[in-house]
Amino acid sequence: MDKPSSGLAWLALRRDQPGNASERLRQLGLGQIPLTHDAFHGLKPWRSAAHLEELLMASGVLPAVDKYICSFQRWLPNHLAEITDPEHAKTIRLFASWRVLPRLRARADRGHITPSIRRFAAEQTKYATAFLLWLGERNTTLASCGQIDVDAWWAENSEHGRNCLRAFLNWAMLSRHCRRALSIPAMKATRRATLSEDERLDALGRLLTDQDTPKILRVAGVVVLLYAQPLTRIVRLTVDDVVHDGQAVLLRLGEPASPVPKPAASLLLDYIADRNHMNTATNQASPWLFPGRRAGQPFRPDHLSALLNKIGVPVAAARGAAIRQQLLEMPAPVVADALGYHDKTTTRLLNETGGTWSRYAAGDHTRSPAGWAPRGPGNS
Repeated sequence: MDKPSSGLAWLALRRDQPGNASERLRQLGLGQIPLTHDAFHGLKPWRSAAHLEELLMASGVLPAVDKYICSFQRWLPNHLAEITDPEHAKTIRLFASWRVLPRLRARADRGHITPSIRRFAAEQTKYATAFLLWLGERNTTLASCGQIDVDAWWAENSEHGRNCLRAFLNWAMLSRHCRRALSIPAMKATRRATLSEDERLDALGRLLTDQDTPKILRVAGVVVLLYAQPLTRIVRLTVDDVVHDGQAVLLRLGEPASPVPKPAASLLLDYIADRNHMNTATNQASPWLFPGRRAGQPFRPDHLSALLNKIGVPVAAARGAAIRQQLLEMPAPVVADALGYHDKTTTRLLNETGGTWSRYAAGDHTRSPAGWAPRGPGNS
């Protein structure tokens, strides 16, 4: 470590409290704690245990497992212990083991799990538990649950609650824990408001010129406002995704890589030379464009979203404005390839904006995405 004092301070932290780092390392060395993920999931306090687990994974001592799968497996036993009805606890354990966890693992195999996916997994489990309790208050069980019960629960709960329960009902029907003839109402799609083009350009201008805002927020916000990227994808960018050939700077979001306009390019290169959270032992060679505090992990997207909102960049609204502006200037398939979107998504958004193919002029559509540029004699 460049500053070993920080590592020594961590080892000395909370020495008078049970579960401190020094005590856990000593117990591991003596074989009192098995060197397995399951053993770590039962340790208290869970935050310090999770931090040590991630350090051991980053160092190659423990096999790599998605941190959010570990988080869910750590949370589940506590939730099950709070369920007073043994049959309910058994059903929820089966649901979590055979439906929720396999889906989380499959998602991790395809790419990565985000904090929102982890939260939704817990919400599905919580709403399934609440549904069983609600059925009991109606003097019925999951096995005898009828369509009238499903419709009544749907009427009493929010759209979020309905979406959370959907997986449990589907699992219960397929596994014959309830009647297979139940009908589950379809999901309702919602559309969020977007920034106006003037608001998008104003936010972009502030980020490019405001020296008081931390660079990490300025760079992340610029990527959102220029390229309509979700934060879950932004935090997974690496320094290798920034291509600098001495003249142009490109950002690899899809194929081909997207040109970065000069004001944003300078900001991006300055930030790479002085990234956050690079002083810990496991982060010195971090490839992440936005390294996190935890060993080997990128910045948390939910934390980044909260910080961007505080400086006046509402991420969902900014993304909506950016992608719609792109679609007004380039064909939907070109936007999809360059920004890593599915072509069906860009086509749907194009139709919602009222755009048509006849609006596109012939010529080069591979130019830099539309964005803010400083006004001067050559700009109107």
